[in-house]
Amino acid sequence: MKVGLLTREFPPDVYGGAGVHVEFLARELRRLVELTVHCWGDDRVPADSAPPAPPAVGHRADPALAEANPALQTLSIDLTMAAGVAGVDLVHSHTWYANLGGHLAKLLYGIPHVVTTHSLEPLRPWKVEQLGGGYHVSTWAERTAIEHADAVIAVSNAMRADVLSQYPAVSPDRVAVIPNGIDTALYRPTTDRNAWAKHGLDPDRPTVLFVGRITRQKGVSHLVRAAAEFRPEAQVVLCAGAPDTPALAAEFADLVAALQAVRDGVVWLPTMLPQPEIIELLSGATVFACPSVYEPQGIVNLEAMACETAVVASAVGGIPDVVDDGTTGLLVPYDPAEPRRFEAAFAERVNRLLADPARAAEFGRAGRARAVRHFAWPALAERTVAVYRDAGAA
Repeated sequence: MKVGLLTREFPPDVYGGAGVHVEFLARELRRLVELTVHCWGDDRVPADSAPPAPPAVGHRADPALAEANPALQTLSIDLTMAAGVAGVDLVHSHTWYANLGGHLAKLLYGIPHVVTTHSLEPLRPWKVEQLGGGYHVSTWAERTAIEHADAVIAVSNAMRADVLSQYPAVSPDRVAVIPNGIDTALYRPTTDRNAWAKHGLDPDRPTVLFVGRITRQKGVSHLVRAAAEFRPEAQVVLCAGAPDTPALAAEFADLVAALQAVRDGVVWLPTMLPQPEIIELLSGATVFACPSVYEPQGIVNLEAMACETAVVASAVGGIPDVVDDGTTGLLVPYDPAEPRRFEAAFAERVNRLLADPARAAEFGRAGRARAVRHFAWPALAERTVAVYRDAGAA
């Protein structure tokens, strides 16, 4: 079976959970199908590959659209992706950035199109800050692809419910649930603390860690406000970069400065750190904080759990599928109408674990066991290929 995998992100250019998902799924799929990856940017061979593994084919926006709305630039990349997958038996697209390319390939070549939904545009209205009117284009592209896909893979049960709610034209029997996975051989606890020293962090101080993008979706502003109430001995490390807009970056910088004015030990690392450094930071943290206001699954929680770190997370979307409340971490109900109550409750849960490091360590051990048992990539890749066959791939 020849499969074309369409994605915006692919190593070394990975900045979000969808990119992490594609990176590891592609590695496992190569053992099961004849796979070619099509991504944004330059051609490259992934670091985990060796000849004769297929290369990742890079695609760039039409230069004539250099000053156009980013949504139009995306559609031009979708056109070149659709042209580039001629000859495959099935196309599998990830996120709206590649969905229309998969839909066009389905129409052009008469092949099945499988869509993996990592989020849904109608549930991310804040993206209008980033795309302006292009947000309506991205929503149209996603809807068109999902409603006409031969199969839809949702990364959590909540994500499946959202697909059926937002796109009622989609038949429930076309939507399967296959979660994000985790490579527990790569993401595992380490005693190395070189990254802590490199970034001026105190490895002996109780630490609350956040890793993610500066976007409304990730709720990091809620975390910064909640951190004012964290126990004073705690160090707060914010690995937060890739802001959606300059305005949001400035807003976040002001929040961090205000927090640093009222407590010490607040460190903001504004660049996306390399994977080995993230693993070291996760391994040494007392609590991993995930304050997302919308999260179809939240692969970063799996990464923390695999590194034996307790998680405090908002109880939204697919997070409860991953974080077992009271066993691998603590969940916090989120109501968008009461953000300050959420922030107070988040601080209370974090402080509960900071005050009881033995319980936090117990949660960490249980989290790794859960990650190993339920979220291994090889089995998830086999389930994905089964969806390909059910969708009609040869």
